[in-house]
Amino acid sequence: MSYTQIAIISVIAAIVLDFLIIKSKLIRKPVFWTSYAIILPFQLITNWWLTSRNIVMYNPDAIIGRRLCSAPIEDLLFGFALVLSVMSFWVYWGRKGFQPKD
Repeated sequence: MSYTQIAIISVIAAIVLDFLIIKSKLIRKPVFWTSYAIILPFQLITNWWLTSRNIVMYNPDAIIGRRLCSAPIEDLLFGFALVLSVMSFWVYWGRKGFQPKD
């Protein structure tokens, strides 16, 4: 399975988690898109730093080849899936009244 396929599957899994499992439906809410707009520039800066210095390298056969800020587009898909999943769990645990143990 290629990096591209895994990235697409991760986005689909995050959306399924958001809509069907946790049912927070965050991607329909402006608060999610505002949060994502704040996070995205930092993701791009981090991706640029790591990939432009060859700290992180990708097999050209495993990615589409399109890059943004020196990182493959697939990284944006993973970042989106990560942010959506974390925020969905945040909503879920907030509803449950989750209290971390000291």
